[in-house]
Amino acid sequence: MSEYERSRRIPASAELVFDRASDLDRIDRWLPTDLHVRPDDLPAVTVHEDETGRDARALFQAERDQLRMEWGTRDDASYAGWLQVAGISPDESEVTVHLSFFEEEPPSEAHVDRALEESLAKLAEQVRQPA
Repeated sequence: MSEYERSRRIPASAELVFDRASDLDRIDRWLPTDLHVRPDDLPAVTVHEDETGRDARALFQAERDQLRMEWGTRDDASYAGWLQVAGISPDESEVTVHLSFFEEEPPSEAHVDRALEESLAKLAEQVRQPA
């Protein structure tokens, strides 16, 4: 098993950050470029990966009262993750993303680190833009 975690402070309320992060109509705007999420019958979603052309059946759950999202594969339990938003002040929050890979050959650490950094930067940009 391989686990990765990254945090970033964002100059916005925790509720705004969570709302932008968990909006499935906008989630592709901050996820890694090659991943796309299509809602099925929530909590069921399909995740499409451009690099492989594969679709993966997954689960997605967002709990606004906890400012937490959780996701993972449905069929093979090879991948799971969560995102937690914490309010630091009324105008600043911290977002933490945690990923767990249960496959024998997980993505490289450098690839995951880069994807986490880019995703959190794109989320911060999405929060700055009007709805």
